[in-house]
Amino acid sequence: MNANEWLAAYADKLGTDPPTKDEFKGVLDLAAEAAHSSERISAPIACWLAARAGVSLEDALEHARELGDG
Repeated sequence: MNANEWLAAYADKLGTDPPTKDEFKGVLDLAAEAAHSSERISAPIACWLAARAGVSLEDALEHARELGDG
């Protein structure tokens, strides 16, 4: 099972849709920004925080980039 298949099956278990191609890229971009601006462990937690806060991926990435610039 590849990543897309696993994520689709996991999304189904959670009762939601899997990420679109753009959402997939956005999550990876956010994770990369968090990992490169801090420590690798920040990547999954930053994504979780963005989802928990209910902000768009674009806003989440912008805020993460602001932290990385500081």
